[in-house]
Amino acid sequence: MTATPIFAHTKSAANPAPDSRVLGRDHFDVVVIGAGPAGAAAALRAAELGASVAICEADRLGGTCVNTGCVPTRVLAKTARLMREIRTADAFGISVTERPIDWPATVARVRETVDRVRSMKGEATRFADAGVHLILEGRARFADAFTLKLDTGRTISADTVVVCVGGHSRRLPVPGAELAVVPEHVLDLPRVPDRLAVIGGGNTGAQLVTVFNSFGSTVTLLDVADRVLATSDESVSQAVAEAFVEQGVAVHLGIDGVAGLDRATDGSITLTWREHGHDVSGSFDAVIMATGWPADVDDLGLEAAGVVTSRSSIPVDAYFRSSVPHIFAVGDANGRDMLVQAAQSEGEAAAENAVLDANRRTAHHLLPAGGFTDPDYAGVGLSEVEARSRDELCVVAVVPFSRLDRAVIDDRQRGFLKLITDRRRELILGAHAVGENAVEVIQSVTTAMAAGIDVATLAKVRFAYPTYSAVIGIAARDLLAENADGSARRRGHTSIA
Repeated sequence: MTATPIFAHTKSAANPAPDSRVLGRDHFDVVVIGAGPAGAAAALRAAELGASVAICEADRLGGTCVNTGCVPTRVLAKTARLMREIRTADAFGISVTERPIDWPATVARVRETVDRVRSMKGEATRFADAGVHLILEGRARFADAFTLKLDTGRTISADTVVVCVGGHSRRLPVPGAELAVVPEHVLDLPRVPDRLAVIGGGNTGAQLVTVFNSFGSTVTLLDVADRVLATSDESVSQAVAEAFVEQGVAVHLGIDGVAGLDRATDGSITLTWREHGHDVSGSFDAVIMATGWPADVDDLGLEAAGVVTSRSSIPVDAYFRSSVPHIFAVGDANGRDMLVQAAQSEGEAAAENAVLDANRRTAHHLLPAGGFTDPDYAGVGLSEVEARSRDELCVVAVVPFSRLDRAVIDDRQRGFLKLITDRRRELILGAHAVGENAVEVIQSVTTAMAAGIDVATLAKVRFAYPTYSAVIGIAARDLLAENADGSARRRGHTSIA
């Protein structure tokens, strides 16, 4: 049975809503602010459900991830991987003379790839084909709860509004903060710095540490948190931090804070921070601040619409409704999961809730996340600490990559897969990996979790040989063996294979 939109009028793919300006009509069922992954998903789904939809974008289509975030970072990570492969090629009988990174050529490759990805997505065509009105007239701001005013002076109105404005890098409020580079401006660096400080050991900071360390920079990582990747499973944080130290990165965790930056007479940057109650200074050629990602909500006129904000984001309920029920916020705008996959899922859910007056949620526990460090890391679902807080007798298996033939073949034995299951139903509660292809391995586990596959079924799956995904089958069989030992289950024993 097909749900019926709550709006009085509908359209079909064969009869898309005509351009509102041609008809002199500037009212829509749904207006989406922001054409990143969240906005695109919301607009296309709302149109599919029969609503008249407009999407407003003040900058480039595709959002942060395509233009200045995930895609550029992944190209840099690929380049860094190639540099590491070159350095180890002699172990495979290949003699390669290492050359320094050609930074201008690397930057050109990144920009070319971003253009190709944006062109491949063809967002403007997709919107047109779906009957979504694309409005590129600058920033859209609320004039009241149902009216938006664009930079061009044009005014449009809507029955519902979905805010998908994305976010921006946060600079620390310290003297000289303007001397630092934020992640989306890394490509503006004139060259690869000899000495680099990265402030912030979250997903973005950790990946940039790996990139520039691979490029030949001497890297210092600073964070007030007591571990890198603080939102990941503790075993992941520990493994990545240990790898950083072994690779020559100076890791300073649990610092008291950054005091400030100052330009020295030789053009370098003096960075001062407090550590264990003492001031510490270092001289660097560049400093990257990866210290937060607030939503771009400050200039939306939300106060005119009566929308409550908190800590640079829009609080929402489980169905993405703000304090004003017909105004939704998804993706970075609500400050929950700063991930493309989360933004897309939330965008679709918000569109259904807006058009159908439904109450659709998003299964955030089934959203995998990871990063392309050296080694890679990834995770989905509950961490071990979270799982044990809910069920102290949950069962955990940890399989080192050294048990994988493929890892031995590739000389990539560093890493592990951790599977966590509940003791009664033997369903997977969480999975975490560090090592080669960790993100792809976790994606496979996510598929099993989404399908509700228990460990016994997963243990019967045969994986192609030799692959990294085979570690999933090994972990599942280890979990079965663990469960067979009733005394180990009662102790909540952790089996480290």
